[in-house]
Formats: sequence, C-alpha cells, structure tokens
Amino acid sequence: MSTDCLFCKIVAGDIPSDKVYEDEHVLAFRDIAPQAPVHILVIPKAHVATAAHVTGENADLVAACFAAIPQIAKAEGLDSGFRVITNCGEDGGQTVFHLHFHLLGGRSLGANLL
Repeated sequence: MSTDCLFCKIVAGDIPSDKVYEDEHVLAFRDIAPQAPVHILVIPKAHVATAAHVTGENADLVAACFAAIPQIAKAEGLDSGFRVITNCGEDGGQTVFHLHFHLLGGRSLGANLL
C-alpha cells in the first residue's frame, strides 16, 4: 500500500467510495466522473502503479480483477456487452497511478474508444 495513493486510501477506507464489489483482492467502485451510464473502476487492493509494473509475481492481481469483472457486469445488468479499458502512464491517459480497469457499459459504445 502506498500512503500517498488515492486508490490505496479508498482501499483503506480513508476516502469514501460508492463500492459495488469487494473481495479479498479486488475493490470496485463507481467512477466520480462517469463516461458511460455504468462506469466502474476495478482495482487490485495491493498497490501496483501501472500496467507496465505487472510482473509474474503480481499477475495474479490482474487475474483477480478480470475474474471479478463478469460478476460486476452481470450485477449491473450489462447483459448486452461492456468495455474494459486500462490506461498506462501519462501518455496513456493514466491520472491515478494505481492499476485500475474501467468497466463501461449501459449503452452502445460503438467502435470508438469511449
């Protein structure tokens, strides 16, 4: 856990969030600036800064996130589809440096990125 990381503070309960899913390794909560009717951030509870920091030793955290995503999508009624996006680094559009996946849905997202 990083003491100066926004998402680590959410995991610790120091900052409130609108949680939609939680287990031993994963936390998911609604994005405060949604880009779709359903916009949920799915994060590993352990701190990994970016997708570029995923290694053989911590890849199980990514697997845990992706195991949770279909459960969250089903609970949110995203039966006709959804999109999962991760940004990596400043040029990739990452603004919070704690690995996270955007789960987007609730309307046709088309072929565009968002």
